[in-house]
Amino acid sequence: MKLIIGNRAYSSWSMRAWLALKASGLQFEELVVPMFNEEWEKAREGNEFAASGGKVPILWDGDTIIWDSLAIIETCAERCDYRFWPEDPERRGMARSMAAEMHAGFPAIRRAMPMNVKKRVKDHILSPDEIEEVNRLLNLWAQARARRTGDGDYLFGDWSAVDMMFAPVITRFATYKVPMPNFAAEYASAVLHHAHVVEWIELAQEEPWEITAYEPENQ
Repeated sequence: MKLIIGNRAYSSWSMRAWLALKASGLQFEELVVPMFNEEWEKAREGNEFAASGGKVPILWDGDTIIWDSLAIIETCAERCDYRFWPEDPERRGMARSMAAEMHAGFPAIRRAMPMNVKKRVKDHILSPDEIEEVNRLLNLWAQARARRTGDGDYLFGDWSAVDMMFAPVITRFATYKVPMPNFAAEYASAVLHHAHVVEWIELAQEEPWEITAYEPENQ
């Protein structure tokens, strides 16, 4: 298996797919293609990028290609014994719905708070649209935490696919110092201290590339 990803500092979709592969325990090769430079444009013209329309992440599994982060999560769930979704049907349905909403929504957060795990921003002022989306996320997390099983630190107890889907937005909350109530701050801290998230962020610090559009002015 080979996973093609973009810059760890900026690529939220790549992070989700990589976290899934790490959780699965499956052996895979990873290839980082820095986004939006000459190397990126050249790579996008090749056959490995063709099916995805030139986007990352892309997982090659033999002759099979999977190019969407949620699809990669489901592929990992099929291929390994790790439980990516809660066992209970009610919790599993909620977790899948939350993951799908994260996958498709929250455009204001994506626009105004681009992912950058290498930086911290001073005095970011949330717009009304951002506040609405932050509150929606907090509401989803509260609903999940109310239904978690056991003593696990994550949304439904154990580390699962829905936590992987929310991990990049949690790095955004850290970067832009978004205020959170205690329960959400504790959950966010647990995600940021998960071994795989820590590894991703540490590897990002070593990247030499910089994308100006993703670099905040008030660092």
